[in-house]
Amino acid sequence: MKPRIAVLHGPNLNLLGSREPAIYGATTLEQIDQQLHRLGDELDLQVDCLQSNHEGVLVDRVQAMARDGTRYVIINPAAFTHTSVALRDALSAVQLPFVEVHLSNVYRREAFRRQSYFSDLAQAVISGCGALGYSLALRFVADKLMTEAQS
Repeated sequence: MKPRIAVLHGPNLNLLGSREPAIYGATTLEQIDQQLHRLGDELDLQVDCLQSNHEGVLVDRVQAMARDGTRYVIINPAAFTHTSVALRDALSAVQLPFVEVHLSNVYRREAFRRQSYFSDLAQAVISGCGALGYSLALRFVADKLMTEAQS
């Protein structure tokens, strides 16, 4: 059975491709998810993707991961990065390792974007690589799982 990897996309990421392409790029969320599914197949991982503009939906999904066999999480909390104690607490509670991803380089943007409620809990943080950041995160996860299996 393939290890299950959950990919969570926060608010407004459903607008990728049309929303501020100079900052977020021209790649759509559907294209990112398709790339992750293909790469997941290559890496022998089951990739499950969810986007929501609603904090509670993401919290519910994180809580469900504690029971559904999810091994790792890749999350772009988007605007919730700077506001969601609830989502942070859910990730902390389920104690699943995760990678935090941001399309833009948050350190080249407004000061408030530099504050993350997630980074201190994350195994890794990828910022400023555009859509490629998700693939980098999935490769990181695959490497971590392989190292874990060899231990």
